[in-house]
Amino acid sequence: MLTNQELTAKVKEISLTYFKQSFDHEAKWNQRLRTTGGRFFPKDLHLDFNPKMAELKDFEGVILHELTHYHLYRSKRGYKHRDADFKRLLSQVGGLRYAPSVIDKKIKYYYSCQNCGQLYPRQRKIDTKKYRCGKCRGKLILKTSGN
Repeated sequence: MLTNQELTAKVKEISLTYFKQSFDHEAKWNQRLRTTGGRFFPKDLHLDFNPKMAELKDFEGVILHELTHYHLYRSKRGYKHRDADFKRLLSQVGGLRYAPSVIDKKIKYYYSCQNCGQLYPRQRKIDTKKYRCGKCRGKLILKTSGN
C-alpha cells in the first residue's frame, strides 16, 4: 500500500492530468472509513481515502470523485453530490458516482422457488410461510444452508 506521501503525489498527478489544475493540499489514508471510498474536507481542503479501496482497479475513479469535490469547492461552484456542476464535471473526467463495495457479504442460506426455480441467496433465515417468490409467487424452500 502507498504511504500518505505517495498517495498525495498520486492525487497531485491525477489532478494535473484530468483537471489541469494542481492539488495543493494533503491526501491521506483513513482506517475508520468503512463503506465510503473517500472524503473531502472543506474546512482544510484535505482528502481522506479508504485503504480498502487501494487494491481495487477503480481506485482512480474514487480519487477523481474526491478531486471533483475539491476543485469545484475551490472554484466556488456546487461541490455537493446533488449539484449539477458536480455531476457534470464528474462525468466529464470519468470519476465514479458511487464507491464500489468492499464489504464481503457472507451468504449462509439459499432459497429456491418450487415453481420456477428462482434462487434467493440470503444472509439470514427467512420465514418461508411469510415470503413467496417475487417472480411467480410460488412457495420458497431452503435449498442449502451454510451452517
